[in-house]
Amino acid sequence: MDEAIPLDEVEQRVGYRFSDRILLERALVHASIATTRVESNERLEFLGDAILGAVVCEHLYRRFPNELEGELTKIKSNAVSRKVCAELAVELGLAAAVQLGKGMGGREGLPQSLLAALVESVIGAIYLDGGIEPAREFILRMLGTRIEESARLGHQQNFKSVLQQALQKKEMGAPVYVILDEKGPDHAKCFEICVELGARRFKPCWGMSKKAAEQDAALEALVELGFVERSGDGEIRVVVAA
Repeated sequence: MDEAIPLDEVEQRVGYRFSDRILLERALVHASIATTRVESNERLEFLGDAILGAVVCEHLYRRFPNELEGELTKIKSNAVSRKVCAELAVELGLAAAVQLGKGMGGREGLPQSLLAALVESVIGAIYLDGGIEPAREFILRMLGTRIEESARLGHQQNFKSVLQQALQKKEMGAPVYVILDEKGPDHAKCFEICVELGARRFKPCWGMSKKAAEQDAALEALVELGFVERSGDGEIRVVVAA
């Protein structure tokens, strides 16, 4: 396995200079190579996850003073998801810095959970080294744009929820998700699903799971009903408040 990049390069990518580099080094040690679990980054991951949630919650509370807790929760869930944290790890190139055991193979194609844990561990390390302010600066620098986009578009990628709420608001009844077809072996089955609303049936969609197909089918119904707009570059924006 290739050598991990040096810590000073990690600091440059993260945008923070550590007083105690041992904290940064610990944040990059996966349990597969640590002598004991306590010497891995898992404790820092635990701390960083809590700091991340607290910082984002406070930011949302102050940034959107007129939003109720339900909407703030939707934005937070989207902004601090494991998927987003993994994306941040890729953007920062943290995979090139992690210390892995031989059984993990190479640094290419690391699982989402491992990548997300690296970001949370680094947040925990920054917090212990410099306190809440540098941790807050790092978190909001990395997530600020995503938070604003999530709030602006108004759907947080949960089109089933948007459709449900919009139909309730318009007193149009409840959507029904109908499985039209399924293909493939049991371990890799695909599903074709559409939304029915009363006697009306909307454009069906295929998905690698029922959940994925239902989300895409809900989006098609939202588009046909005029509840969302889909721009030429693929951006989706809610135009009817749900």
